[in-house]
Amino acid sequence: MKVNRTILRQIKSQLIVSCQAPKSSPLHDKYIVSKIAEACILQGAKGLRLDTPEHVFACRELLPEIPIIGLWKREYPDSDVYITPCIEDALAIIEAGADIVAIDATLRERPKGETVAQLIDEIHRLGKLVMADIDSLESAMAAEALGADLVGTTLFGYTNQSKQFSPPGYELLAQCLERLDIPVICEGGIATPTMLNKAREIGAYSVVVGTAITGIDLNAKAFQAIIDS
Repeated sequence: MKVNRTILRQIKSQLIVSCQAPKSSPLHDKYIVSKIAEACILQGAKGLRLDTPEHVFACRELLPEIPIIGLWKREYPDSDVYITPCIEDALAIIEAGADIVAIDATLRERPKGETVAQLIDEIHRLGKLVMADIDSLESAMAAEALGADLVGTTLFGYTNQSKQFSPPGYELLAQCLERLDIPVICEGGIATPTMLNKAREIGAYSVVVGTAITGIDLNAKAFQAIIDS
């Protein structure tokens, strides 16, 4: 099936909101997540990033014209990779209605002996785009070489290779923009409109904001930590 890349034009230079909640939170509910997503779209956001097939499906039904980056956070005992680790996870996200499938494209070993190349090829076979979540320039370049359609700085600061750094990865963003020919999205650690604007000034194709907008649990916890200290 031919991959339709026109969806990329809809998110260029736009805000993408990551609407996710911890599994332990009462907000981790398909109806609630879809309404949070709708509220963001009503305020001008042009794309969504969503976790789990259930949430992707609920938002697709409610917002049929909105670009969705879907992923499935799953834990496997033989790998630290958890963002859409396996082909079966990607297939479930596609069936739920995602336009773009986000995958961990770091250089770490994947579960079940699968490879990033296999995952990208299978997603493309079904006509969907691949967003490669990376933590370094090396992983970004490898993902592009394997056919990823766009990369995101999502995992910068969250892997053993990059844990000494704190997001947002502005320097990594700049390096990727200099070396890659595919769109580069800034994601991770964007906490204020000023920080978003800096990413745009550097040249990010678009910017994903999550916790700062939709992270009710983490934001409440941060405020309460001050009270308890």
